Amino acid sequence: MLYFLTLGTLLGLSAGFAPGPLLTLVITETLKHDIKSGVKVALAPILTDFPIIVLTLFSLSKLSAFHNILGLISIAGGLFISTMAYESIRTRGMALDSKRSTANSLTKGILANALNPHPYLFWFSVGAPTMVAAMQKNIFALLAFIVSFYVFLLGSKILLAVLTGKSRSFLTGKGYIYIMRFLGVALGVLAVVLIYNGLKLMQVIRA
Repeated sequence: MLYFLTLGTLLGLSAGFAPGPLLTLVITETLKHDIKSGVKVALAPILTDFPIIVLTLFSLSKLSAFHNILGLISIAGGLFISTMAYESIRTRGMALDSKRSTANSLTKGILANALNPHPYLFWFSVGAPTMVAAMQKNIFALLAFIVSFYVFLLGSKILLAVLTGKSRSFLTGKGYIYIMRFLGVALGVLAVVLIYNGLKLMQVIRA
């Protein structure tokens, strides 16, 4: 269970702090309106991810006996996480712009997340396979992964909304850059593990 708790925490933090459409919207809504507007955007994944998770879990359940395909999915997940690691390490901070936001923060957050390809790629290549592996252990492992992932995903974006509202310099300062570089290194390790597991499933590497 500790493995899935750690995995959920790392992936949640990385997705929460990573620059992207949703984080940009969190920041612009906070700057244009207030912290509450930024928090509304940060909560959007709770509403948009559920159908994605159900769809990917259903798809993977049909492939449970096909180890080569699952191996390829795991390798694809490792490569996807590798790009996240690279982008995290090379982060130079976020540009702050308060001129792109209007009202209806939650609606815009839902649209931004639903139309962003990253959640679909993440859940199909990393999130759903991890949930399947957790379910094979026990229900507590599954809950550990899901709860830790969303607590740290939403918590980190809410924290950034608060920090942006209180001090606009945080996202352009060294503290944010160091956090992203640390998470980038951790994601790099995770990418290697996913690729290794994929090769084992395909029996390229013998356990």
